[in-house]
Amino acid sequence: MHDFPAGRFAVWATAWLAGRVSYDETLDAVAGDVAHRVSGLPGTHGAVPLGEALSALRGLGERRVRLVLPAPGDVRGLPAVPGLAPAALEAGQAAVGDRVVLVPEHLGNDVVDWTAYVLDGVAPPPPPVEGTLRAASGALDLAVTDSARTLAGLDLARWHPEVPTLLAGLARPKPEPGLPHDHDPLALSILGRALRLAAVLDLAATDAPGAAVNHAQAARRDAALRPLSTAVREAVTAAYNAVPR
Repeated sequence: MHDFPAGRFAVWATAWLAGRVSYDETLDAVAGDVAHRVSGLPGTHGAVPLGEALSALRGLGERRVRLVLPAPGDVRGLPAVPGLAPAALEAGQAAVGDRVVLVPEHLGNDVVDWTAYVLDGVAPPPPPVEGTLRAASGALDLAVTDSARTLAGLDLARWHPEVPTLLAGLARPKPEPGLPHDHDPLALSILGRALRLAAVLDLAATDAPGAAVNHAQAARRDAALRPLSTAVREAVTAAYNAVPR
């Protein structure tokens, strides 16, 4: 839950299409040391590298790409394209434009394989009503407070020694690196906090080694943490989709 290649792609592709960052900056920021290949883009043949995919987006007339983080029962922001919703739910994310939607799949640690879903003849969904960054920050704080007892009761630190450091970092949030230079400072801070909490949620969703956690206990745990998970999703979405004014 704490790696969002579709978010990086959305924020950097949008900045590049608007002329705010360079082509090379965008490639470096999105790909890093990982190979990216994109299949299914109009005007391309087979799987193409990330740079060719960016050029194809510009040729299609894309101007804005948004991150969508679907969850079971909530696929708002995804166009009604056959096969898209199941793939995006499996990935947990999608980069949505007006002409195409890109869904990533990790192939090991060194390759991200993107599938393009073309929106020809399909009306894109209306842009989601995105709350303000301050509202997303407040909702994240409230969800953390409400979930604190649950997190403590799970005794995560006993099995995952990195948890105290992650939680302590929430009080001293550091801006998340690797975003465009003109990105809103509040969005950077929100993303840094949200990614720390996403890592905690990933750990909380795994049973302690040798623990006898039955189905009912796991269900109660998941229900208690669901509001925090929702707040993290909304905060990550708001942070990546923020556009400088």
